[in-house]
Amino acid sequence: MIRDTARWVLALGLGFMGALHFLQTRGFRGLIPEWAIRATGLDKDGIVIASGAAELALSVALVALPKERRRIGWAVAAFFVTVFPGNVHQWRTRRSTPGLDTDRRRLVRLFLQPVLIIWAVWSTRTR
Repeated sequence: MIRDTARWVLALGLGFMGALHFLQTRGFRGLIPEWAIRATGLDKDGIVIASGAAELALSVALVALPKERRRIGWAVAAFFVTVFPGNVHQWRTRRSTPGLDTDRRRLVRLFLQPVLIIWAVWSTRTR
């Protein structure tokens, strides 16, 4: 029961953040380091939209595909690892995004990332 609740909360959080990427695209551009543009061939808006779409897809998959729960948990964890350099970039450049508008909040966000990774794997473990 606790894992199920944790998984639903994670799914809701991912869905909310994914939607924000579409609604406040410019607000998330500060997370994108220049090397990510070169590596992906996308502009900053494209990366923000793509990451928002990934969050929405992972959110839906967490609740809609129970037989794939474990794999999806690992995919969510991998996503959190993938976006971590953007969080570091944001902290180093002191750029604000929705909800992360102080140095302290940006620093706390860095320490939250490992918690999210563990949460994704733990909440999707099979019993």
